[in-house]
Amino acid sequence: MRERDILTLDVVSDVMCPWCYIGKRRLDRAQILAPDVEPVIRWRPFQLDATIPSEGMDRQEYLDKKFGRGNAIEKYKQIQETGEAEGIIFAFDRITKSPNTINAHRVIRWAEVGDQQDKVVERLFELFFCEGEDIGETSVLLDAAREGQMDVDFVQEVLDTDRDIDEVKKEIAMAHELGIQGVPTFVIDQQHLLVGAQRAEVLADALVQVPRSRISVRRWVSPDPRPLAGPCPPAPPTRA
Repeated sequence: MRERDILTLDVVSDVMCPWCYIGKRRLDRAQILAPDVEPVIRWRPFQLDATIPSEGMDRQEYLDKKFGRGNAIEKYKQIQETGEAEGIIFAFDRITKSPNTINAHRVIRWAEVGDQQDKVVERLFELFFCEGEDIGETSVLLDAAREGQMDVDFVQEVLDTDRDIDEVKKEIAMAHELGIQGVPTFVIDQQHLLVGAQRAEVLADALVQVPRSRISVRRWVSPDPRPLAGPCPPAPPTRA
């Protein structure tokens, strides 16, 4: 029996991006389709709209700002249908607030790379898109931490501080420096980029075929160990 190929897979994502949720489900299936590869998955931060205040903003106001008044329903129709095909029942009507996701990214950062981080990310997606919860609220973030069997007391304690806020922002800035303008983006073996919620078959093939030259993109610096479905682009700048 041949040894499994081990490679890193950095997933640049925002937990308020529906295509990122779809991309995660497809990545889960891709790993089944590529049994000879053992990806070490690391979830990396991105903010679709860093201008959202820390307390969040009214969901309808946010959608009108992003898509224009009354256009969100049509925009989300394809996402709803694609999500159902991946086993995700989006409940967009239950979402009342668009969150600032910086604290969610902090919690993801504190989770151990691997199964724990995966569970935290999955729960955050589920809380926001399926249950309509405000993932900017500490109590909701603690729910996700609990799902990942993190030390909830520790998470609650450090969420009340500024710990790692600057580090998360630096990682987001690095994503922009790499030219990443939409999410999800998959950085395979620190050299090969796939943008958007690619089909599971495409992701699996990339995991198997990715070149080993290790020279194409700048490496992620961290102290801790056009696609078939378009990526979520950042929000347009607010006009004065």
